[in-house]
Amino acid sequence: MLSADELRARADALGWFHRIDLGQGVVTNGLSSGPYVGPDKLPELAGKSVLDIGAWDGYYSFQAERLGARRVVALDHYVWGVDMAARQQYWAECAAAGVLPDHSKDTTEFWRPELPGRAAFDFAKEVLSSRVEPVVADFATMDLEDIGTFDVVLYLGVLYHMKEPLTVLERLRRVTTEVAVVETQAVAIAGMERHNLVQFFGGEFIGDYGNWYVPTLAGLTQWLLAAGFSRVVPQVDPPVPTPSWRARLRRRLRPAPSTGPTDHPNFAYYRAVVHAFV
Repeated sequence: MLSADELRARADALGWFHRIDLGQGVVTNGLSSGPYVGPDKLPELAGKSVLDIGAWDGYYSFQAERLGARRVVALDHYVWGVDMAARQQYWAECAAAGVLPDHSKDTTEFWRPELPGRAAFDFAKEVLSSRVEPVVADFATMDLEDIGTFDVVLYLGVLYHMKEPLTVLERLRRVTTEVAVVETQAVAIAGMERHNLVQFFGGEFIGDYGNWYVPTLAGLTQWLLAAGFSRVVPQVDPPVPTPSWRARLRRRLRPAPSTGPTDHPNFAYYRAVVHAFV
């Protein structure tokens, strides 16, 4: 068994996105400001089979296991296999040149079959003596017969990265037998709360060329209903956009403000969490 100092040293030598408690007072140095989905935002997991799509370091996979899931599958490929440093350099070059990147490079030029991005997951799994099953596959294109069905499916922080969101949500419905938990970037628009709206981005959303669509809660709900889910229950209340008096005055003087796609005074961005029931 590793001492606390050895555990901390080995953990610090790896790159982490999630902040995972490894025991002995050691928590990984994750970049994420989350988690966005705490235990109170999850359905009952005890005795359930759980699929965690886009698992990354496995935070939610290990959480599901701690909450009593009888089987947990952690599915990922992009983060585990893509050379993120090389991709990020390429994206920076594209931004400087004012061109959009060629995303096919992710699975060709930047793909590393040795899966360097899975090292953190594998280390956490070993330290936690976890039974979580890792599966390397692209959920958007894999043969779903290979993965089967699960009582609960976690689709957290993935939807806004999908070019074809409705198609992927239809696939999500096919592998879900009880409930899917969807967490995604979302936008609240003052005066448009009940409208089924989706904002499209090609790279300008928080500087990430892999972010495509940001829905309103109503838009997200309709996506999921169209995909075949019967009922959608929000777990987070959308924020209320509160433009400053300067912004309100500016809008009165200039009805069409020259704001960017994410800084409109009537827009508020947040992380939506919903339960989509079969």
